Amino acid sequence: MKLISKSVLALSAAGLVAGAALTTATPVDAKDITIRIASGHPPTVVYAGLMKTFFQTELQKAVEAKTSHKIRFIEGYSGSIVKVFDTFEGVQNGVVDIGGFCYCFEASKLKMHAFQIMLPFGTMDPVQSVAIAAEVYDKYPSLAARFQKFDQTLLAIIGDGGYNIGTNFPWKKVDDLKGRKILGAGLNLNWMKQAGIGIIPVTDGLPGWYQKIKTGVAEGGIMFPSAWGPVFKLHEVGKYYTTIGFGSITWHGLTVNNRFWNSLPAEVKPIVQEVAKRYQAQTGTFNKAGYDKDIAWLKNNITVSDLGPEVRLDWAKKLAHWPQEHANALEKEGFPAVKILNTTLEAAEKQGYK
Repeated sequence: MKLISKSVLALSAAGLVAGAALTTATPVDAKDITIRIASGHPPTVVYAGLMKTFFQTELQKAVEAKTSHKIRFIEGYSGSIVKVFDTFEGVQNGVVDIGGFCYCFEASKLKMHAFQIMLPFGTMDPVQSVAIAAEVYDKYPSLAARFQKFDQTLLAIIGDGGYNIGTNFPWKKVDDLKGRKILGAGLNLNWMKQAGIGIIPVTDGLPGWYQKIKTGVAEGGIMFPSAWGPVFKLHEVGKYYTTIGFGSITWHGLTVNNRFWNSLPAEVKPIVQEVAKRYQAQTGTFNKAGYDKDIAWLKNNITVSDLGPEVRLDWAKKLAHWPQEHANALEKEGFPAVKILNTTLEAAEKQGYK
């Protein structure tokens, strides 16, 4: 089976021209509903911050305006209940009721969900990224249904800002990265492994990046600008940020434990779903609005270099074989990878990314 002719190389090249219980669920007929909500990331990370300032706030207002129920939250951000690597399992096991997390930490359980990672050098527009992913999820219900195998329900997909590379050394061409130790998470490590550049990929969750770069375990990482700046202060140990434009990736999720979900009053569930969809859109809008601001902040504090299209094209050519190979491997495991990647490319064009 073949991907359509608009492969990752064509997509990227054309684009160059034009991210056990604190309490139990309350009974269905109760007036007070307690929700344990958590993320391994701190609220300074965009999606986690929006969980707190938008999803929680809007859900509380909507439920209390439309029903007789009251909402109370027990918050577990910054890994205070579940760490970045185990939020998915925390929701599954009922340690938390609602959790936000990156699919990158669940590569074996959610193999198909990082489909935008499989097509690097896509749109850098987070609004487009969320819309592209939403179209794919709508066309392939199996993606959302997959979460049921792990006792949870997908409420929203979450977009990240555009990925570039931060380092503690300057570089101008792809070959300058040979032998360098660069951080990534999960499937996006293949942007380095599969390019055959000689980059040494290093994996860790964002909270561990600062120390790894500081101690020399790593020399940089693939990351969006907000995290490289004041959020995780990676600019202190990596004084160079280079805009290569790997793309904005929608590969986080907001899920709810099924036992908790089934315990909610019938009139509350559609309100949760409606607010979650608005939260989903906000992750794109907020990240898009923040990108230029974050880049400007970095430019005021460290060296920011804008690579020309020829460097991105060089990297894209080195990765041109990978999407098809990875799709073929997933097909053998029973996933409709080729169709999903083709749909992703088609959706990208519909959203204006040629």
